[in-house]
Amino acid sequence: MGRKSNKGKEKRLARKEEQMRIAVAKEIVDKANKLSDPLEPFPVFRKFNKNGIEAELYIKRVGEICDVTKEWVFNLTKQNMKAKYEDCSWGWNDTKKYEELTDEDAWYLIAQSKDGKPIGFSHFRFDLDEGVEVLYCYELQIEPAVMRRGLGKFMMQILELVAFTNHMRKVVLTVLKHNKYNYFFKALNYQLDESSPVDDDEETYPYAILSKINKKLVNTNPLPSSSSINNHCDHCCSGHH
Repeated sequence: MGRKSNKGKEKRLARKEEQMRIAVAKEIVDKANKLSDPLEPFPVFRKFNKNGIEAELYIKRVGEICDVTKEWVFNLTKQNMKAKYEDCSWGWNDTKKYEELTDEDAWYLIAQSKDGKPIGFSHFRFDLDEGVEVLYCYELQIEPAVMRRGLGKFMMQILELVAFTNHMRKVVLTVLKHNKYNYFFKALNYQLDESSPVDDDEETYPYAILSKINKKLVNTNPLPSSSSINNHCDHCCSGHH
């Protein structure tokens, strides 16, 4: 009886500890989501001037973005990604994608040219993922005319800076396996995340989950896994950069 009692006590303690860890993680995420401007502490990252591109960058909540910019975000995503979605089991759905892009939890990092024309964006969120506090990059999309000039890399550096400064454990993103631009994230040292699904005889997955860990938190205990990999299936960051 003593052994059973001890095992029951250990399980209760472990459950309580897990609940406490998740509560702390949620507090961290909630605090990040209350920021007025995550880019404010880093004024040097508000400008990009390289390879013939002069751009200004800002971060806003989706509710602070005008309808014209929202339409541009959707149209650029559709232009860059529709064919790739249709080439796999996901398929493309205008309504579903627009709803995702305009979800109330969405944040946007937007780059615009000197004349105010938007030329690239990242849709990201501060969230709990697999029970861990993360910055999840849903999209990184660049206008075709300014691709491959370093802007996408610069924007990912901003996301990492914002994530790790606000104590997120990882930057996480989803890529379609057949997208030729996946080398971009691997070149930035993104690794296959432990939550990425593994193909087997019964099912193959068109996507993979990549992440970069906050090295400052690597020696602290991560939160236990608490959600399914299926939560990742509705978004994809593997756009044109």
